[in-house]
Amino acid sequence: MTTNADTPMRTYPREITLGKAALTLRLMSAEDKSAVLAFARSLPPNDLLFLRLDIATEEGVNEWVNNIVAGRTTTVLALPPDGTIAGYASVHHNDALWNRHVGELRVIVGSEYRRHGLGRRLTDEVFAIARDLGLQKLTAQMTPDQKGARATFERLGFRAEALLADFVVDREGATRDLLIMAHDVAGFSDVEHLASAASASS
Repeated sequence: MTTNADTPMRTYPREITLGKAALTLRLMSAEDKSAVLAFARSLPPNDLLFLRLDIATEEGVNEWVNNIVAGRTTTVLALPPDGTIAGYASVHHNDALWNRHVGELRVIVGSEYRRHGLGRRLTDEVFAIARDLGLQKLTAQMTPDQKGARATFERLGFRAEALLADFVVDREGATRDLLIMAHDVAGFSDVEHLASAASASS
């Protein structure tokens, strides 16, 4: 069992089952570079649009690992038995900045595992980690036309806080609007997840 020095209350690996899929949740490390790169290169371009790093390149993955080692990023991977990556969730923060109480949430799920609740489960994990880190708010960024992602975050209690017109440029050089959503960590609850748990225990 492994722990992250910045998240002493959260232990990994964790075994979960979503439908018929058995998955292992664990923290990302330098040994995962090749698998992460393969996963990133399998994703549609829009999934990579607002990432902090270009994770479809070796340089981007190397910087991601450096951020993990430095304690700026914590990433939870979801892996099926074959060792590939089904999805991940990350929280990025920086203790030295004026917004050190805020973390940036990234959740990406591979196409084969979408619509099965993996994104919600990964988000649960990251919120627990955010509490351990002492973060007070998490933000998520997307395009306004990513309606599925927006609906998922809204179910989790995120609310739109800003819409920035022509704020980013995509890989083809076109400008795109940026939607920023946010949620207070202390108030986080996945209503559907809690309701399902209550039903299962009754």
